[in-house]
Amino acid sequence: MLEKLVKSLVEAPVVKKGEYDYFVHPITDGVPLVEAEILQEVAEAASQFGNMDVDIIVCVEAMGIHLATAISLLTNIPFVVVRKRSYGLEGEIAVHQTTGYSEGELYVNGLSKGDRVFLVDDVVSTGGTMTAVIKALKRIDTEIVDVMAIIEKGDGRKFVENETGIKVNTLVRANVIQGKVVVEKITAGQQD
Repeated sequence: MLEKLVKSLVEAPVVKKGEYDYFVHPITDGVPLVEAEILQEVAEAASQFGNMDVDIIVCVEAMGIHLATAISLLTNIPFVVVRKRSYGLEGEIAVHQTTGYSEGELYVNGLSKGDRVFLVDDVVSTGGTMTAVIKALKRIDTEIVDVMAIIEKGDGRKFVENETGIKVNTLVRANVIQGKVVVEKITAGQQD
């Protein structure tokens, strides 16, 4: 299971952003080349292990967009993108997010009270972005049916769960150890 994703992670280059070890991967960065086979494998696994009994898929710009698109095409569920710029639409919610390597505002549009949502993002590492988005979804009073990060890195998943009370599912746990990406566990369907 998830052989293509695991292989591509193990082969991913690692760069430093300050003191932060950052792996560069097609699912998390869109570079190097995003191969259709890996994206399809990830979308199928997310659809299989995520609760798709929802009205809307929610993703975060930019690296959640290709994931939500692929999952939407498989499930026929529409999606909305949490964006990095304001559109000033009625009901827009501003979200401040802080990660291990950046800080900024995100904006939620297109969601209403009672919408049943599946939140998907590429990676949860520090948990800053996902926590901020979940809190915004709660403010809108959506029903958060499921939350999934494709890749879990560091303690971000536990941070999100502690801060929001929402369980976060992942497909794999990978970390940078001695300058290389190590896939520690396939977590799909096995969250503790």
